[in-house]
Amino acid sequence: MELTEMKVKCSFNSSLTIKAVYGHFATNHSHINYYIDLTTTKVRQKEAQAVARAMANEYVSSTVVDTIICMDGMEIIGAYLAEELTAAGIMSMNYHQSIYIITPESNSNGKLVFRDNLKPLVKNRHILLLLASATTGKTISKSLECIEYYGGYIQGISAIFSAVDSIDGYKINTIFTSNDLPNYKTFSQQNCPFCKQGERIHAIVSKNGYTELE
Repeated sequence: MELTEMKVKCSFNSSLTIKAVYGHFATNHSHINYYIDLTTTKVRQKEAQAVARAMANEYVSSTVVDTIICMDGMEIIGAYLAEELTAAGIMSMNYHQSIYIITPESNSNGKLVFRDNLKPLVKNRHILLLLASATTGKTISKSLECIEYYGGYIQGISAIFSAVDSIDGYKINTIFTSNDLPNYKTFSQQNCPFCKQGERIHAIVSKNGYTELE
Protein backbone atom coordinates (compact mmCIF):
# COMPACT_ATOMS: atom_id res chain seq x y z
CA MET A 1 0.00 0.00 0.00
CA GLU A 2 1.34 3.41 -0.99
CA LEU A 3 0.74 6.59 1.01
CA THR A 4 -1.65 8.93 -0.80
CA GLU A 5 -2.07 12.56 0.24
CA MET A 6 -5.20 14.60 -0.37
CA LYS A 7 -6.72 17.94 0.63
CA VAL A 8 -10.18 17.92 2.17
CA LYS A 9 -12.52 20.91 2.02
CA CYS A 10 -15.06 21.68 4.71
CA SER A 11 -18.60 20.91 3.52
CA PHE A 12 -20.02 24.20 4.82
CA ASN A 13 -17.00 26.50 4.41
CA SER A 14 -14.79 25.89 1.36
CA SER A 15 -12.06 28.18 2.72
CA LEU A 16 -11.31 25.65 5.47
CA THR A 17 -9.18 22.69 4.40
CA ILE A 18 -7.17 19.94 6.06
CA LYS A 19 -4.62 17.46 4.74
CA ALA A 20 -5.32 13.73 4.93
CA VAL A 21 -2.92 10.90 4.11
CA TYR A 22 -4.29 7.50 3.16
CA GLY A 23 -2.34 4.54 4.52
CA HIS A 24 -2.04 2.20 7.50
CA PHE A 25 -1.59 4.05 10.80
CA ALA A 26 -1.65 3.07 14.47
CA THR A 27 -2.84 5.23 17.36
CA ASN A 28 -2.91 4.48 21.08
CA HIS A 29 -6.44 3.15 20.76
CA SER A 30 -6.92 1.87 17.21
CA HIS A 31 -5.65 1.43 13.67
CA ILE A 32 -6.87 3.90 11.06
CA ASN A 33 -6.66 4.22 7.28
CA TYR A 34 -6.24 8.00 7.24
CA TYR A 35 -3.80 10.24 9.08
CA ILE A 36 -5.39 13.67 9.51
CA ASP A 37 -2.54 16.17 9.40
CA LEU A 38 -3.68 19.21 11.41
CA THR A 39 -0.23 20.69 12.00
CA THR A 40 -0.60 23.90 10.01
CA THR A 41 -4.26 24.19 11.00
CA LYS A 42 -3.22 24.38 14.65
CA VAL A 43 -0.13 26.59 14.36
CA ARG A 44 -0.58 28.84 11.31
CA GLN A 45 -2.21 32.07 12.46
CA LYS A 46 -4.76 32.59 9.68
CA GLU A 47 -5.88 28.97 9.63
CA ALA A 48 -6.15 28.77 13.42
CA GLN A 49 -8.21 31.95 13.50
CA ALA A 50 -10.53 30.70 10.73
CA VAL A 51 -11.11 27.42 12.58
CA ALA A 52 -11.85 29.28 15.81
CA ARG A 53 -14.34 31.51 14.01
CA ALA A 54 -16.16 28.48 12.60
CA MET A 55 -16.23 26.78 16.00
CA ALA A 56 -17.58 29.87 17.73
CA ASN A 57 -20.80 29.71 15.70
CA GLU A 58 -21.96 26.75 17.80
CA TYR A 59 -21.88 28.77 21.03
CA VAL A 60 -22.79 32.36 20.24
CA SER A 61 -26.43 32.18 21.33
CA SER A 62 -26.55 31.47 25.05
CA THR A 63 -23.55 29.41 26.18
CA VAL A 64 -21.62 30.54 29.25
CA VAL A 65 -17.89 29.77 29.03
CA ASP A 66 -15.38 30.40 31.81
CA THR A 67 -12.59 28.06 30.75
CA ILE A 68 -11.48 26.40 27.53
CA ILE A 69 -9.60 23.16 28.17
CA CYS A 70 -7.29 22.41 25.24
CA MET A 71 -6.10 18.96 24.24
CA ASP A 72 -3.82 17.91 21.36
CA GLY A 73 -1.86 21.19 21.22
CA MET A 74 -4.96 23.30 20.59
CA GLU A 75 -3.94 26.28 22.73
CA ILE A 76 -3.54 28.71 19.81
CA ILE A 77 -6.98 27.89 18.45
CA GLY A 78 -8.26 28.02 22.03
CA ALA A 79 -7.01 31.60 22.42
CA TYR A 80 -8.62 32.67 19.14
CA LEU A 81 -11.83 30.90 20.12
CA ALA A 82 -11.89 32.82 23.40
CA GLU A 83 -11.54 36.06 21.41
CA GLU A 84 -14.37 35.09 19.06
CA LEU A 85 -16.67 34.12 21.93
CA THR A 86 -15.89 37.31 23.84
CA ALA A 87 -16.51 39.45 20.75
CA ALA A 88 -19.84 37.65 20.23
CA GLY A 89 -20.94 38.56 23.76
CA ILE A 90 -20.49 35.16 25.41
CA MET A 91 -20.65 35.61 29.17
CA SER A 92 -18.05 34.46 31.66
CA MET A 93 -19.10 34.03 35.27
CA ASN A 94 -15.59 34.38 36.68
CA TYR A 95 -14.38 37.43 38.56
CA HIS A 96 -12.25 38.81 35.73
CA GLN A 97 -14.96 38.40 33.07
CA SER A 98 -12.37 36.72 30.87
CA ILE A 99 -12.04 33.20 29.47
CA TYR A 100 -9.18 31.03 30.72
CA ILE A 101 -7.27 28.69 28.36
CA ILE A 102 -5.62 25.75 30.13
CA THR A 103 -4.32 22.21 29.47
CA PRO A 104 -4.18 19.21 31.82
CA GLU A 105 -1.13 17.00 32.34
CA SER A 106 -0.88 13.20 32.34
CA ASN A 107 0.42 11.53 35.50
CA SER A 108 2.46 8.32 35.67
CA ASN A 109 -0.73 6.24 35.43
CA GLY A 110 -1.91 8.03 32.30
CA LYS A 111 -4.63 9.94 34.17
CA LEU A 112 -5.29 13.57 33.29
CA VAL A 113 -4.58 15.91 36.20
CA PHE A 114 -4.51 19.63 36.97
CA ARG A 115 -1.92 21.20 39.25
CA ASP A 116 -3.16 23.00 42.35
CA ASN A 117 -2.77 26.42 40.73
CA LEU A 118 -5.12 25.44 37.89
CA LYS A 119 -7.78 23.62 39.92
CA PRO A 120 -9.70 26.86 40.70
CA LEU A 121 -10.02 27.46 36.93
CA VAL A 122 -11.96 24.19 36.60
CA LYS A 123 -13.98 23.80 39.81
CA ASN A 124 -17.51 25.24 39.41
CA ARG A 125 -16.51 26.70 36.03
CA HIS A 126 -18.37 26.39 32.75
CA ILE A 127 -16.02 24.38 30.55
CA LEU A 128 -15.59 24.09 26.79
CA LEU A 129 -13.48 21.08 25.77
CA LEU A 130 -11.37 21.61 22.65
CA LEU A 131 -9.61 18.82 20.71
CA ALA A 132 -7.84 18.46 17.39
CA SER A 133 -9.36 15.13 16.42
CA ALA A 134 -11.33 12.18 17.75
CA THR A 135 -11.26 8.72 16.20
CA THR A 136 -12.73 6.39 18.81
CA GLY A 137 -13.74 9.02 21.38
CA LYS A 138 -11.62 7.51 24.17
CA THR A 139 -9.59 10.70 24.64
CA ILE A 140 -12.83 12.67 24.97
CA SER A 141 -14.17 10.24 27.57
CA LYS A 142 -10.91 10.53 29.49
CA SER A 143 -11.08 14.33 29.33
CA LEU A 144 -14.73 14.43 30.45
CA GLU A 145 -13.90 12.18 33.40
CA CYS A 146 -11.12 14.58 34.38
CA ILE A 147 -13.31 17.69 34.09
CA GLU A 148 -16.09 16.13 36.13
CA TYR A 149 -13.62 14.92 38.76
CA TYR A 150 -12.33 18.48 39.26
CA GLY A 151 -15.85 19.89 39.48
CA GLY A 152 -16.24 21.56 36.09
CA TYR A 153 -19.53 21.97 34.21
CA ILE A 154 -19.21 20.82 30.62
CA GLN A 155 -20.83 23.29 28.23
CA GLY A 156 -19.66 21.83 24.92
CA ILE A 157 -17.09 19.80 23.00
CA SER A 158 -15.45 21.00 19.79
CA ALA A 159 -12.98 19.29 17.46
CA ILE A 160 -11.50 20.04 14.06
CA PHE A 161 -12.13 16.43 12.97
CA SER A 162 -14.24 13.76 14.59
CA ALA A 163 -15.23 10.29 13.44
CA VAL A 164 -17.86 10.06 16.19
CA ASP A 165 -20.98 12.22 16.66
CA SER A 166 -21.33 12.09 20.44
CA ILE A 167 -19.67 10.69 23.55
CA ASP A 168 -21.29 9.96 26.93
CA GLY A 169 -24.39 11.92 25.91
CA TYR A 170 -22.45 14.99 24.76
CA LYS A 171 -22.66 16.15 21.14
CA ILE A 172 -19.30 16.73 19.44
CA ASN A 173 -19.31 19.93 17.41
CA THR A 174 -16.86 19.33 14.58
CA ILE A 175 -15.80 21.00 11.34
CA PHE A 176 -14.77 17.85 9.48
CA THR A 177 -16.27 14.37 9.85
CA SER A 178 -15.45 10.93 8.50
CA ASN A 179 -18.04 11.61 5.76
CA ASP A 180 -15.58 14.11 4.28
CA LEU A 181 -13.07 11.30 3.65
CA PRO A 182 -13.73 8.47 1.18
CA ASN A 183 -14.21 5.20 3.09
CA TYR A 184 -12.68 6.40 6.37
CA LYS A 185 -12.27 3.45 8.74
CA THR A 186 -11.03 2.81 12.24
CA PHE A 187 -10.29 -0.67 13.59
CA SER A 188 -9.23 -2.31 16.81
CA GLN A 189 -5.71 -3.69 16.66
CA GLN A 190 -7.06 -7.25 16.78
CA ASN A 191 -9.49 -6.69 13.88
CA CYS A 192 -7.38 -4.55 11.56
CA PRO A 193 -7.74 -5.93 8.00
CA PHE A 194 -4.43 -4.34 6.95
CA CYS A 195 -2.58 -6.27 9.65
CA LYS A 196 -4.36 -9.49 8.66
CA GLN A 197 -3.25 -8.95 5.06
CA GLY A 198 0.33 -8.37 6.18
CA GLU A 199 0.33 -4.67 5.30
CA ARG A 200 3.02 -2.83 7.23
CA ILE A 201 2.16 0.10 9.49
CA HIS A 202 3.35 3.31 7.87
CA ALA A 203 3.49 5.43 11.02
CA ILE A 204 2.62 5.67 14.70
CA VAL A 205 0.21 8.55 15.32
CA SER A 206 0.01 10.55 18.55
CA LYS A 207 -1.45 13.89 19.64
CA ASN A 208 1.86 15.54 18.66
CA GLY A 209 2.03 14.15 15.12
CA TYR A 210 3.36 10.94 13.64
CA THR A 211 6.56 8.91 13.46
CA GLU A 212 7.21 6.90 10.30
CA LEU A 213 8.33 3.30 10.66
CA GLU A 214 11.25 2.11 8.53
